[in-house]
Amino acid sequence: MRKFQLGIALFILMPLIEIYLFIKIGTEIGALSTILLIVFTAVVGVALLRHQGLSTLQNVQRQMQQGQIPAVGLLEGIMLFFAGALLLTPGFFTDTIGFIILIPAIRKKLALWVLENSGTIVQINPDHPPQSGPKHFIEGEFQDKDDRS
Repeated sequence: MRKFQLGIALFILMPLIEIYLFIKIGTEIGALSTILLIVFTAVVGVALLRHQGLSTLQNVQRQMQQGQIPAVGLLEGIMLFFAGALLLTPGFFTDTIGFIILIPAIRKKLALWVLENSGTIVQINPDHPPQSGPKHFIEGEFQDKDDRS
């Protein structure tokens, strides 16, 4: 229930923060300049997103070709999709969050943190690498964090 309450709070607070920032920045630089700045950040954000997305896709493909599990890369791809949605949403607060997600070092640390705190720990056994052939098996153990006694 706590995640639901957080979602409702963000749903209410985000527009309020954006309205506040529109008013504050609009009074400082003017309405037309504010609108142009919003459009500019969206265009720059999409250009950066395209570059980052292609780079992440290449890394994921490279890891898959080497027989590695690209969990971090896939999660980074999802985060880039989220960053794109934020950058296309008009607003300074959402643009700031979107641009922060576009920073590769921050995105990677965030992806690792999400994987470590996702509720399931997956440990891959390095002594038994994937077998060659049409099927690949990865031996390992998993433990659900909620089931720890």
